[in-house]
Amino acid sequence: MPNPLHLRSAWARKDCRVAFSMTSLTVSSMAAGSESAQPNHVLAINSGSSSIKFALYRVANLLELVLKGKFERVGLPNGELKTTHVLTGETQSRPLSIQNLAACVPPLIELLENTVRWDAVQAIGHRVVHGGSRFTESQLVTRALLDELHRLGPFVPDHLPSGTMLIEAIHNEYSNVPQFACFDTAFHRTMPRVAKLLPIPRRFEAKGIQRYGFHGLSYSFIMQELSRLAPGSVNDRLILAHLGNGASMAAVKNGRCIDTSMSFTPTGGFLMSTRSGDLDPGLLTYLSRVEGMTGEQIHLMTNKESGLLGISETSPDMRDLLGAASTDVRAVEAVSLFCYQAKKWLGSFAAALGGLDTLVFAGGIGENAADVRTRICSGLDFLGLQLDASRNQSGAPIISPDHAKVTVRIIRTDEERYIADSVLKLLASSDRSPPPTP
Repeated sequence: MPNPLHLRSAWARKDCRVAFSMTSLTVSSMAAGSESAQPNHVLAINSGSSSIKFALYRVANLLELVLKGKFERVGLPNGELKTTHVLTGETQSRPLSIQNLAACVPPLIELLENTVRWDAVQAIGHRVVHGGSRFTESQLVTRALLDELHRLGPFVPDHLPSGTMLIEAIHNEYSNVPQFACFDTAFHRTMPRVAKLLPIPRRFEAKGIQRYGFHGLSYSFIMQELSRLAPGSVNDRLILAHLGNGASMAAVKNGRCIDTSMSFTPTGGFLMSTRSGDLDPGLLTYLSRVEGMTGEQIHLMTNKESGLLGISETSPDMRDLLGAASTDVRAVEAVSLFCYQAKKWLGSFAAALGGLDTLVFAGGIGENAADVRTRICSGLDFLGLQLDASRNQSGAPIISPDHAKVTVRIIRTDEERYIADSVLKLLASSDRSPPPTP
């Protein structure tokens, strides 16, 4: 890969009025100057459909988290910016009404300027939810890459267009800071063809319609942690369960993903906070034909109004539903359906793997909801899957008994750290590469 800090390129899009020319710089020359402006920080940005999580790391012998925060309810009423200055422990929260993700750039820049100074930022890494079949590893953002992301926008309309505009908005303000794209779909690139194929007319495959899978940055971090905690286990038969507002599972064998529950979009798989998961296609045509629902209305229903929220009619938050279970049968049914569907996916992946050696729970629900973990694993003794009740209740790193055939772990995922790690590796790789020939 050519040294990104020597690259010269040009972005030109009339619709966003962005022009790009990356200054010819080296890491060493960027570091020259005053101590306060030394570019020794990496910014990781994890954008969703209506939120942005971010983390600022100081680059020393190890990545040191300096600042973390989140823009919440972007484009919605009651928006908010929450920040934590990790070194001091100071937390702040303030109302912030922002129209879209790109409009978060000025307050983010101001925050960083008041923390370490913006010119201390050496590079920026972004979670990019979809890379299609073309982008299968993290890489420098170029005009060609952005053009392809704009083309892929209809694949994930709630995430990709706004995330792409965010990258362009940052560049528009600070074009000399290299930005890198870390693709959520890349982890699943190793799936065999039979797992990627969708049973629809073959002509659609040529248009990029296949199973892609998501939560790849989380899964990559989990595998990285597994290699640190138990190096031999990365070659085991693994099921990774990222259970949060979005929820999915991945089956991993010999360190390679062989299947995943999400499909062409993050709406597929088992039910989530507001997403339906897999549905009978005939139901969607019925809703269109009989209920008169448009494609956009069906999209809104399956992504924003279904899942835990749709079943419970009260909340998309698993914590609320577990708390209401003693008084609200709708909450009971929502939790039960979530656990039942997750259990079915776990069983099917154990079949695809030919057995199971390690199960990992991650994500807000997977890491914190002991009752959900119990319900998912209950009745799967025939797979060798058992939980230690005390360990599970306390959220221990290993929640299976010592004698169990299957090791069950909780790993607190950190997508932002994985993004920062990826950026550092790319910078190190590019710094070893010669500048491109003029």
